[in-house]
Amino acid sequence: MSGVTSVVSIFAIGYAVLAAALFFYQPKLLYFPDMPTRQIQATPEDAGLDFDAVTLTTSDNEQLDAWFVPADPARGTLLFCHGNAGNNSHRLDSIRLFNQLGLSVLIFDYRGYGQSTGRPTEKGTYRDADAAWQYLVEQRGIPPQRIILFGRSLGASIAAELATRQSAAGVMLESAFTSVPDVGAKFYPWLPVRWMSRYQYDTRKQLAGIHSPVLIVHSRDDEIISYANGEQLFAAANEPKQFLQLRGGHNDGFMVSGESYVRGLEVFLNTVLGEI
Repeated sequence: MSGVTSVVSIFAIGYAVLAAALFFYQPKLLYFPDMPTRQIQATPEDAGLDFDAVTLTTSDNEQLDAWFVPADPARGTLLFCHGNAGNNSHRLDSIRLFNQLGLSVLIFDYRGYGQSTGRPTEKGTYRDADAAWQYLVEQRGIPPQRIILFGRSLGASIAAELATRQSAAGVMLESAFTSVPDVGAKFYPWLPVRWMSRYQYDTRKQLAGIHSPVLIVHSRDDEIISYANGEQLFAAANEPKQFLQLRGGHNDGFMVSGESYVRGLEVFLNTVLGEI
């Protein structure tokens, strides 16, 4: 019995140590500002686009690095909440595409990302999105009914949270997850992730409080956030809502889908903003 007891004790201690490590290292598992780098590797000018370099000040006095990329003519403005890795300079393909769709774009780096100050937290990223919204409405004078909120992956939850408090023309959520505990439970089924999670980013719950038109965009091939997440989010969204199915992986679905992606966005934009 003593041998069995020793094995069980060692297993229990190892399990507890691993659980504790995952609990305390959750920020490192969620935020990847250094992947591939915090350095700005290019600007919209390198993609042939004019832009204004902007510094956003949050309600808790962090300074966020942002770009405003105008479209001419502009049918509306897109507030871009990017994913959990890299920075603004890694989204030039998307910025160019949105510009071609007649959208001016404001993209910003969360606190602790790119050249922005601070360290990322859930409440902090919500404050960051608030600062971006206030800049568009108060400093640029853009009416809320001409603003599209767009979020990809983690950014989808941040955009959704903002949409529960602001009435935008439309909300586009791409490659989104239902919540961080749901994703964690998938990757660590042998741990009490829902009890341990220090983060929620509960996109499904947020959708219930959004009354702007919603577009859910997801790929059946997404290897990180399963297609079922997109289906569940669409079910949770209020009308009016649309669903756009992509092909390709989590990070390249919009590029792999190509023209079908562009057409799907165009249909939604025509609905909420009108044709150019």
